[in-house]
Amino acid sequence: MPLLRALSGLTVLAVCLAGCGSVGSPSVTATPQFIEPEVSASGQTTSPPLAAAPSGPASAAAPGSTGATSAAPATSDPAKQTTAAAPTTVKYVFPVNASNVDYHPTHSKYPATDIFADCGEPVVATTSGVVLEISLKDVYVKGSPDGPNNGGLSVSLLGDDGVRYYGSHLSKVQTGIKKGVRVSAGQLLGKVGRTGNANGVCHLHYGISPPCAKVGDWKVRRGVIWPATFLDSWRKKGQKSPVATVAAWNRSHNCQA
Repeated sequence: MPLLRALSGLTVLAVCLAGCGSVGSPSVTATPQFIEPEVSASGQTTSPPLAAAPSGPASAAAPGSTGATSAAPATSDPAKQTTAAAPTTVKYVFPVNASNVDYHPTHSKYPATDIFADCGEPVVATTSGVVLEISLKDVYVKGSPDGPNNGGLSVSLLGDDGVRYYGSHLSKVQTGIKKGVRVSAGQLLGKVGRTGNANGVCHLHYGISPPCAKVGDWKVRRGVIWPATFLDSWRKKGQKSPVATVAAWNRSHNCQA
């Protein structure tokens, strides 16, 4: 019987919360492959701008949805994308392509979500965009301090809406998924697993954040806004966008978590 049918949502949550206190990707090997920060004339690092939310209904969005507009097509350096091109509709999909899935509106220590599903279920791109960084090796050591190794195998995606989407604890990163690769909404990124500090529970740690474009920004990458309300929409084929919420967070925090 699948794990989710054996454990209640609250029991699984209690088991997992401690393990998901921090997630990220290993820094002691050739991966993760970090994007290079864009440097302004003043020498400060900057992040790609978030696309503005549409002022009227998006032509391709689901009825009653609040879709987002995309940034310009990706350049060779994802961190230097702009919103100069005419905006187009961005499509959102639920990040785990499985029917037996559960998640919670809260998370330990910081805003994120643990999406519980059987190990091996497909993890897909939330929206179209460019892969920012990946971790292909699990170097987490049990009992070590919170840090970027907690996530085990992971993928970080810069959506065409200017938002970063991060998934970790994967059992596998799909062949061909690497830094700079363009993906479409719903494209396979990897498989649900329990690598890193997952406490032995199969699930996808899922975080939404601005693309701060700084090496070591795992505290931001792991999640800074609550994803559940957007997951609720995407699971029902809605198109609720996190763009405005992420932009508001960044105005207040300037990429500091």
